[in-house]
Formats: sequence, C-alpha cells, structure tokens
Amino acid sequence: MPQDHQWPESHADQTDVLPALPGSPDGPTDQHPLPNQSGEPSGESPSTTNRWRRPALIGGAIVGVLALLYGIDLLISQGSVPRGVTVAGVEVGGMSQSDAEQTLREQIEPRLEQPVQITAGDVQETVDPLEAGLAMDWRSTLDQAGDQPLNPITRLTSFFTSTEVGVVTQSEPNQLQTAMNALQKKVDREPVEGSVKFEGAKPVAVEPKQGQQLDVDAATQIMLGQWASGQPLELPVSVTPVTITEDAVQVAMEQVAEPAVSAPVVVHGEGKDATLAPEEIAQGLTFEPGDGGSLAPKIDQKKMIEGLAEELKSTETVGKDATIVFEGGKPTVHPSVEGNSIKWDKTLKPLLDVLKREDERELTAEYEKKPAEVTTEEAEKLGIKEVIGEFTTGDFAPDSGVNIRKVAEEVDGAIVKPGDTFSLNGHTGPRGTAQGYVPAGIIKDGAPGKAVGGGISQFATTLYNASYFAGMKDAGHKEHSYYISRYPAAREATVFQSPNGASIIDLKFTNDAETGVAIQTVWTPSSITVRLWGTKRYEVESVPGERTDFVDPPTEEGPDENCKPSNGAPGFTTSDTRVLKDASSGAVVRREPHTVKYNPQPKITCGSD
Repeated sequence: MPQDHQWPESHADQTDVLPALPGSPDGPTDQHPLPNQSGEPSGESPSTTNRWRRPALIGGAIVGVLALLYGIDLLISQGSVPRGVTVAGVEVGGMSQSDAEQTLREQIEPRLEQPVQITAGDVQETVDPLEAGLAMDWRSTLDQAGDQPLNPITRLTSFFTSTEVGVVTQSEPNQLQTAMNALQKKVDREPVEGSVKFEGAKPVAVEPKQGQQLDVDAATQIMLGQWASGQPLELPVSVTPVTITEDAVQVAMEQVAEPAVSAPVVVHGEGKDATLAPEEIAQGLTFEPGDGGSLAPKIDQKKMIEGLAEELKSTETVGKDATIVFEGGKPTVHPSVEGNSIKWDKTLKPLLDVLKREDERELTAEYEKKPAEVTTEEAEKLGIKEVIGEFTTGDFAPDSGVNIRKVAEEVDGAIVKPGDTFSLNGHTGPRGTAQGYVPAGIIKDGAPGKAVGGGISQFATTLYNASYFAGMKDAGHKEHSYYISRYPAAREATVFQSPNGASIIDLKFTNDAETGVAIQTVWTPSSITVRLWGTKRYEVESVPGERTDFVDPPTEEGPDENCKPSNGAPGFTTSDTRVLKDASSGAVVRREPHTVKYNPQPKITCGSD
C-alpha cells in the first residue's frame, strides 16, 4: 500500500550557537560558516533552511487538499450538466440531465407560446412561434452543453463563470420561411427622399426615410437560436441612405413652397389678364433632389399653362395656310392667316422667382408671330389654273367607301409647292377608329378579310394614276402583291400603316415643276376621282406591256371562319411605260418603263370543298 511521504528533520535543533563575533553588536563582524556534517563550511544558515521548508509543507498540504477535492468533485458531478451553464438565461449548471430538463421546461416552456418581439431597423413586429413552426428540442439543447470537464483548472473556474449555450430548435421549414417572408414584407421598403408635396394649396413636408431590407438568411438563424430567450430580438437589415435631409426639406418649405401658394400670380396678356390661383400653382410646382443634398423646386410648365391658356385664348390667333378650294368646279384661294401665339417658355421663365415673393406677383405674356407656310400671295402665284392629271376608279363596297370618303376629305385642297414631296401617310397621319375610319375588306394571304382602313389602297391607286398623268415625279410606291383586275396592270399602288399609325408602305410623288399643284377629290357612293391642278407641262401616254412568265396558283386551305372558296389567279410579269410629251410641241421628252411581277393568287378551298 502507498506510503505517506515523510518530510526530513530540521537542522535547527542541532545547530550550535557561536559566541559573538567582532563587528556585531555583541562582538567582531567577521563571520565563519558553520561546519556541515562532513566538516565543510555550509552555505546556508539554519534560519534560511527553515524559511523555505515551511512554505513547502503548506503548499504540499494545499495541493493534497485540492487533489482530494478534485477527486470528490469528479465522483459526485459525474453525468451532470457542467457548472456555470445557462440555457436561454436559465441556470442549469451542475444539475443532472433530468433535473436540468425539468427546470428548463418549468421556466422556459410558458414563454414558448408567447409572440417573439422583433426589431428590424425602425420596424417593430412580433412573430408567433407556433405559426412559424418553432419548437424546443430539450434533449439536444442539453446535450450540446457536454459533460463536466476533466481539466482541473476548467473545473475550478466554472465556480466563478457562466456559459450560455444556444437552444436547439425544431422547425417546420415551410412555416418558418412563410413567417420570415411575411416579416420581410413589413420590414423592406424603398428609400423615401425628403420632399414637399401639396394637399390642395397646402404645402406638406415629406420626411426623409432611409430604405431598408431584411437580411432574411441571418434573421432566420437568429430566430432559430434566440427565439426562446424571452428577450426582444434585433434582426439585421441593410440600409439604403437618402440624400435629402430634414433641414433641406424645411428650407424648401419656408423659402419656396409656403410663399409660392400664399397668393395668386397675374399674367398680363395682350388686352386681357389671366390669374394663376394657389391651387393651380400647387399642381404645377414639384421638388426634386438638387446639388449637395438640397431640394430643388421644379416648374411643370404644362400644368401652369393649363391654368392660364383658356383665359388667354382670345389673345392668340391660330395661324392658317392659304388653301385651294374648288368652287363651281374651279380652284379658288382661301387666304392665309398669320398666327400670334404666346411663347410660354419665355413667359414662364421668371415664374419661380415670382413665386418666392410675397408681393409683385405678376408676369407679362410674351407673344410670337407665326407666318403661314403658304401665304395668300404665294398661293396666288403657284399657277394653279388647270387640270394637269385626273383618274377615276369605282366598284367599291359600302364599308370601303366610308374609308375612301374619309381619306378623300383629308387630301382635298392639299397644296404641293414646287420641289415639295407629297406623302399620303404623312398627310393623313394615323388612320384608325379614333380618326373616323372603319373596318372594311382587305385581301390577306390570298383570302378575304377585314381591317380598319380597308379600301384606302383604292384611293392610293386613284391618286397615283392622277399624279402619273400629271407628270409628277414618282418618289416611291408599291404595287399589290396580287393583281387586282379593276386596276391597270403595273400602274397601281397600295399603302399600309402599323396598328399605332406608323407608316409601313407609303405613296409619294414630288412636284418637280416650277409651279404649284393642288389636289382635288370628288367622291360618290360608287366612285372616287382625283384631279391635280397646276400649269400643264406634259401630255402623258401609258403604254402597257405584254404579260409573261405565268405562274399557276397554288391550292391552300382557307381559314376556319368566314372562309370563301376561290379559283385563285395566275401570277405573271408585265410592264408599263410612261411617255411624257411636251404639252406645247408634242415632242417626246422622256420614256419611263416600269416592270412589275405579280404573285399567283392562291386557290382557296374550304373544308370538304
């Protein structure tokens, strides 16, 4: 069996006392070392030996006691939760696993059904743990605390420290994700810059608010680890700063917004005044971020004009070009009118400075004269005196006739000055239902169909031929893909616009004469006639060419609805030559051959036909 260690005896009892030496209080100062047991002088005095041996005895005793306590503690704490451990703020250190779990259930379980208080940025909300699918895993929570440590130093410090271990949560992922998404919708927002808005004529400050976005992944981990703590949780958000400060908003309020609507602004026109009321000013005054975090006022000129235009309308004159009207079968010039309109850019330029004042809130309207593009004098000098080209087509359906009449009314009286080019699409603009056009017959993919503006191609063909015989220069036209028998081969045209009114296929001709040209249209329920008036230069002859290179029509299945069978028509190639002869001498000036290839028109079958 182990033997107890024996400490060695002290030499103190065996030490002889020497007589006093010289130099000491009792004798000489010279000292001589004591002889040791071997008879040699010793380096230590008996008092020094005693001083070191006593602490050694005490230290050894302490170590022994600690070792004994360590062993006892090791035995009695085996299988317990380590000392100093807390779970969600509840102390369970030193308890057995079962006692610790019972303690946790007693103190934590009541709070598990309580809403979790959340702070995310400047938003405070709650999350229902049951709806979020959160529950405690008691056993796993305690297991992660581990066992009592074997290290004696760690055991000693555990008496004076505490260690918080996170809870282990059982979660239903879909429920938790749904809860976090719902929270995100409440937290996330775009930044709101400081500004000034108006409620009626009252300026209201819009406080700046920085944007924020919840970090969902990090927030989810915090929820899982800390929801059972019973403490409010702060969830991370990313912040989008704003540039406009509250001070900048206040400056805009005091220096611009409030004085702007403090009284009306009077605009002096030519012979009449208009008043811009505070409510109208508020509708046309906005603020946007400026330099250096400032808030800059901005005038919505369109809104301001709306508040003034009606009152000043009588001071303006709408300009009008001279036009050619056909009275009694002859062209007559209707005089032009010079326009006089307010130049709003210059008129409203000083408005912002005026709005900042409390008195002298007045403006003077600036006017601009607008001469007619075609003046009465110019129209009278255009040499529009006789018919120089004319053509008539007929045999159109009633719905097509509506569209042909509409486009004819728009073109009637149009003037083409020397060197100018007339564009049918450009002159009419969009031809939709808003402009009075209706659905009418068209040919699409070899089969009959309907579209808004159907029938306009017949007017285009009529106008093309009138310009052809007037000797106008062709500036661009396109024939139909299939030959239509009521039109002259290689001497017809089609036009087309996209649904938004953009020009796709156009008809254009240039007036290359030294005199002007006026277009006259005459519509009847069964025909359309177009005449070009000017000064006659040419006698025009059309020489048709032979038809060659015939192509048999293919057979195609017609549409499911409104199918109409047809025998189709062969394709072919042909030509037309325009011969221009001098109107005075009859001499040929030039010949203009033009070749066209028509596609075969498919034979359409319907169902079992």
